[in-house]
Amino acid sequence: MERQVLFFYFGLFSMATSNEFHYSILEEMKLNTIVGNVAKDLGVNNINLKMRKLRIVSHQNRNYFNISAENGNLYVSDRIDREEICGSEKNCFLDLEILAENPVNVYSVKVEIQDINDNSPNFYKDIFNIGISEYALPGVRFALGNARDPDLGINSLQNYNLSPNPNFALVEKSGKEYPELILVQPLDREKEQKYELILTAYDGGKPAKSGTAVVKIVVQDINDNYPVFSQKMYKVNLEENLPIGYVVLHLNASDKDEGSNAEISYSFSHISENAQQVFTIDSQTGAISTIGYLDYETTQMYEMTVEAVDGGGLVTQCSVLIQIVDLNDNAPEITIASLSTPISEDSAPGTLVALINVKDLDSGKYGDVNCYITDTQALKLLPSSNNYYKLITAGLLDREGTSEYNITIIAEDEGSPPMVTEKTVHITVSDVNDNAPIFGKPLYISYIPEHTPAGTSILNIYASDLDENENARVTYSIITSNIDDIPVTSYVSINSMTGVLYAQRSFDYEHLREFQFQVMAKDSGSPPLSSNVTVRICIIDKNDNAPKILYPSPDTEGSPLFEFIPHSAEKGYLVTKVIAVDADSGHNAWLSYHLLQVPDPILFTIGQYTGEIRIGRDLPDTESLRQKLVVLVKDNGVPSLSSTVTLNLVVAETFQQIVPEIKRQPNNSATTSNTTFYLVIAIAFISLVFIVTVLITVIFKCRKTYSPTSFDAFNRNVYPQFTLGCPSEISDTSLPFPFSYDVCVTLDSKQNEIAYLKPVQNVPTDNLIDTEDSAPGTDVINANSSSSSNAQVGSS
Repeated sequence: MERQVLFFYFGLFSMATSNEFHYSILEEMKLNTIVGNVAKDLGVNNINLKMRKLRIVSHQNRNYFNISAENGNLYVSDRIDREEICGSEKNCFLDLEILAENPVNVYSVKVEIQDINDNSPNFYKDIFNIGISEYALPGVRFALGNARDPDLGINSLQNYNLSPNPNFALVEKSGKEYPELILVQPLDREKEQKYELILTAYDGGKPAKSGTAVVKIVVQDINDNYPVFSQKMYKVNLEENLPIGYVVLHLNASDKDEGSNAEISYSFSHISENAQQVFTIDSQTGAISTIGYLDYETTQMYEMTVEAVDGGGLVTQCSVLIQIVDLNDNAPEITIASLSTPISEDSAPGTLVALINVKDLDSGKYGDVNCYITDTQALKLLPSSNNYYKLITAGLLDREGTSEYNITIIAEDEGSPPMVTEKTVHITVSDVNDNAPIFGKPLYISYIPEHTPAGTSILNIYASDLDENENARVTYSIITSNIDDIPVTSYVSINSMTGVLYAQRSFDYEHLREFQFQVMAKDSGSPPLSSNVTVRICIIDKNDNAPKILYPSPDTEGSPLFEFIPHSAEKGYLVTKVIAVDADSGHNAWLSYHLLQVPDPILFTIGQYTGEIRIGRDLPDTESLRQKLVVLVKDNGVPSLSSTVTLNLVVAETFQQIVPEIKRQPNNSATTSNTTFYLVIAIAFISLVFIVTVLITVIFKCRKTYSPTSFDAFNRNVYPQFTLGCPSEISDTSLPFPFSYDVCVTLDSKQNEIAYLKPVQNVPTDNLIDTEDSAPGTDVINANSSSSSNAQVGSS
């Protein structure tokens, strides 16, 4: 029968309107009894059921229902007692909130609890003692304690029944009033002093339930006045949170009798169990006081019955109604119904981060709550429905700027003073690959000494990434390019994990002075991001080339070199000029000239930086004088490298006087009769070359612009211009070498060579090193004409 009634209620009340559902169920249903199918009422099929994650958000101490994750059925999960939940209220509802995710939504569910006959009528005490005077006349009534049945309607208390007795009968009033015992015929104390009757209370349930109490009657002497209360019902308003021992009400009943018949005692004739935990009454004074704490949120009203009994056993009752007044004694409650963390930093503005429920158990304005969060530009709080708030992103997030947020949610009611609750929500921001690697320098320059062994680490390149984990793991690679048609990877390699560059070969400054390429740093994100940086490798020169003497040529084999000095030469006369070059650069190519072997150190001097050999004093008065000089040319490197050349200087009045000297040389022991003829031809040829050289020199000096000659082409192929391309950081390579060499040679390469030095066009001179003597470049330029005018040849 109950099952049929249950399905009737389901069919009648199960519906969904404006996101609110109404179900009806009988109390005391078995656990796991199905109330209704929430998923079906929401229109959620079984495919989307798990994704929506339906669950009940309960704001009570107990959760009576649950939702099946398999089929969406709302079923009973705990014992439901309507009287425990709603007390004596006629309509009993349980308000539920169902939270659905993906997307987030909240649905209100109202479950009506229907009453069943699960409680028997119950008297507040098992024995009622009544004293009746033997002089009492038939028709006298005596009030008995009424029974209470917490059920409703037909299931509640309906009637009373008294065990049969010829002297007494029961007079019933309405179900809300107490029954009265009526005396049917006079009592004779001498015949019988006591009577014991059974009082039974019945409800209207099917089957009906009943409760009994014993009525003990003692026949007494006459007591014809009842105690009288000043009013039938007392109403009191009490603020909650009153201290224990507070006197709520002082009852005072009067009795017109005298003596013991006027002595009145007070007691509760009917009081609920929860009221017994809060109130007590003084039996002598009638004062009702508190023995527990009042809480509006637990019980808003107490109703009890107080009886006054005089010394003769006459009883009078009154009702006491105590209404609890709400105070602002409950702080707002903050519940995080849903929280999404971590949240991706590329989330669009307005992304839901958390769903927050705010509730205050107080009533009226004390229960009105204002909710806000601490100042933050990244997140904002928006009100939703049913005391819910949405915490959403206010703009774009940047994990590299702020990786986590501690959002303090503040709920404040409108009491005076207001009560405030704070709750902190920790939200982390997850990383996306939105930052490319960043190099520590815009340009990497490395200086490597030439002849560095292959495999040497030459530079450490580092790039950082503001992202984290895999998005910040950087790998390095060289962007493929060619240097003189050779892949750059043939010159250098890079460790992909550490960014360390290694030399793949030994570099030679004279062949390769600098090169540059690009290195790419790429992270491991998806998709990966990368950055490029330019790397310049500058080769540092070492002093690995000895000076090369261009003039006089040191390659003359078997033919000593002679320089003619006329007797008329005076002090300062330019005898000849030693010209040398060095394939190195900077200080390593800075040459100095020294007389290594000279018979008379005073007779000849040499310019330390020019290489000019001049007469140091007047020549001795002799017909012929022969001097052998050894000139040392050394560079400025550490250690210094050097070369030597030997000169034979002959002082004579005429050129013919040196011929015997030449003949006396060991190399000319096998002279022929044609020596003089060849010598004349040589002198004529040398004179011709001298004249041509002088003419060319004059032409070059008169020209405003420089035009290349065949000598220049030879010079560029053999001795290139020396200029520095990389910023110099090493002291021994900081001196630029801004000179190119034009070499003029005789027809016989084994004969003397005459070299002329000319400054490179448009070469900055601010890096030249000054010395105490005149600058080498200037002396060399000024020496061009003088050296060519004194050029001599050796015998072949």
